[in-house]
Amino acid sequence: MRHSPAGAVVTGAGRGLGRLIAALLVDRGHRVLVTDVDEEAARTTAAELGPDVLWAAVDVRDEAQVAAARDRVVDEAGRLDVWVNNAGVLVTGPAWEQSPDVRRLMLEVNALGTVNGTVAAIDAMRGGAGGHIVNVVSLAGLTPVPGEAVYAASKHAAIGFSLSTLADLRLAGIKDIDISCVCPDGIWTPMLHDKLDDPASALSFSGKLLRPEEVVTAVREILDRPRPVTAVPGWRGLQARLGDAFPSFGLRALPLAVAQGRRVQRRMRATSARDARRDI
Repeated sequence: MRHSPAGAVVTGAGRGLGRLIAALLVDRGHRVLVTDVDEEAARTTAAELGPDVLWAAVDVRDEAQVAAARDRVVDEAGRLDVWVNNAGVLVTGPAWEQSPDVRRLMLEVNALGTVNGTVAAIDAMRGGAGGHIVNVVSLAGLTPVPGEAVYAASKHAAIGFSLSTLADLRLAGIKDIDISCVCPDGIWTPMLHDKLDDPASALSFSGKLLRPEEVVTAVREILDRPRPVTAVPGWRGLQARLGDAFPSFGLRALPLAVAQGRRVQRRMRATSARDARRDI
């Protein structure tokens, strides 16, 4: 850390990965503001993480709500050190089968929400002690993902915006604000818990499903040593970039990855069924 920790904001922190990242920042000494679109989830998580943890109901699509969260943490902590854009929405299926409202929801939460949070954080960090913005993206931001086309589009937008804004900061001579994108493979969190029966989400199961704690470890390392892009695990990031470098080859290989993901889904469904019978 450049200085003693002060304020930190985590969006989508009411449960899952966001909650664990908020806990990490509390452990590191930050005054954390937990935000979530679900007011009760934000309130409960904040209470569980400690008496000094703040909470707010925030819809990241609403620029005014995001700015209010920023202003509150600056008022409470004196300055903003860390902002984590974690809020996200995943709805699977071909784009032509999804309603306009569903497509818009993913694009606005995943992409516009990242824009809103990043800009709000920069406004607080510029001219002060600097800070670090961590954008939780996805491997879907680095490669095509059948069954998740609109989700992938929103994540490509998030990483493109993040890297371009980082370049703008450096060109403006601002070197004390970092932007880091963490791009995890499929994580066994509530976002995937209901996807075992969903063939459109098979690619998320094609690698080794990550434990949320593995991604938190990556975030901890990024906070200590900022990097523009970190794939988790690293080998999946290399695989994604190889497919992007040779798109025709990558598209031909995708059916094999989807088939592997569906095998993993069947195996996990069978295991869940056995565990359920054992508990009866």
